[in-house]
Amino acid sequence: MFSSKEVAEWASAILVFASGGMAGHYASLGMTPVQWAGAAAAVLGSVTVAVAVRVWPAPEKARARAED
Repeated sequence: MFSSKEVAEWASAILVFASGGMAGHYASLGMTPVQWAGAAAAVLGSVTVAVAVRVWPAPEKARARAED
């Protein structure tokens, strides 16, 4: 099966692709400077999420104590 880390990495990559695609689509239709700024913020935000997902340390597994 897939781990939650793999799902988060794929989901963040899809988010970057989707936000970039939508920004490019609407840019081709014509946008105002305010819309350009919003699109840039959306793309940069999704890239930030993707980087954070990949860099964030995984939680450590609990270690069992050795009973002597």
